[in-house]
Amino acid sequence: MKIILDKIKNPIKKEINEFEKQFTNITKSNVSLIDQITHYIIHRKGKLIRPIFVFLIAKMLGNIQKKTYHTACLIELIHTATLVHDDVIDNSSLRRGSFSINAIWKNKIAVLIGDYLLSKSLLLATNNNYYDLLKIICQTIKDMSEGELLQMEESDKLNITEKTYNQIIYHKTASLIAASCECGARSVNVDEKTALKMRKFGLFVGIAFQIKDDLFDYEEKNNNFTGKPIGIDLREKKITLPLIYTIRKASKEDQKWILNSIKNYDEKKRDKIIDSVKKYGGLEYATQKMIKFRNNALKILELYPESPIKKALKIMVNFIVERNQ
Repeated sequence: MKIILDKIKNPIKKEINEFEKQFTNITKSNVSLIDQITHYIIHRKGKLIRPIFVFLIAKMLGNIQKKTYHTACLIELIHTATLVHDDVIDNSSLRRGSFSINAIWKNKIAVLIGDYLLSKSLLLATNNNYYDLLKIICQTIKDMSEGELLQMEESDKLNITEKTYNQIIYHKTASLIAASCECGARSVNVDEKTALKMRKFGLFVGIAFQIKDDLFDYEEKNNNFTGKPIGIDLREKKITLPLIYTIRKASKEDQKWILNSIKNYDEKKRDKIIDSVKKYGGLEYATQKMIKFRNNALKILELYPESPIKKALKIMVNFIVERNQ
């Protein structure tokens, strides 16, 4: 996986290195506790998928500017803040194979650090008069919050429709990737039509990304790579696309058993639920949907001339659906 990511980042290697320096500086504070925690966060950074999209989109459409670096920073600040908050919500003690912020510094501090990072992103936009970006990121933060709350609300009902599922994943995951691509485009002063086209591209990629994440819940072979225990979504009563399709296609008897097993979940029922998802083609259906969104994203890229940047973007889109973590 690292080899593929290095290949993707190669045309923007200089930009990513500069971004990492700027991100470190932006997160600094006069409060030593904040510096201690942000230092911990930065030194266990993830794949940087969203900043990579910012730079690749910007470079495909124009010349990287100061605004592009700031765009990548504010997007990553929002992403990092939501991960910190998510770990508190999910009561998770691990993140990317390391202890989560709430596991080390407890929930109160984790929530405040998340708030601090969000405020930093908003200040970065306002201090530089990026009011075009400010509107997008405020809408995105709202969308992500609504997505999480909608998922919590619907999890109690269990029998979620595919339409509701699409709403949830658009808001909680795809919206930030869509914002990354749109803001990356706007950072190099493209026209409105192009900016919205890049948003649509990011939306397709973001939906494919979340479906892939949902498939990990059923793939034992990926357990060691993802760090996500198999069946964790089932345990948390998160009804994702493979299960939605299974419930829709199952016999009345099996449907009743599946819904009752999730409502009264225990680890003994996990494997049988997963077997039902496989039996009724839930994994195949979700995979087909993911590939469809991947292909829709690639079609948008075909509108642009061939270049090393476009090639990297295509590899990135395929990486989203082929990754093992």
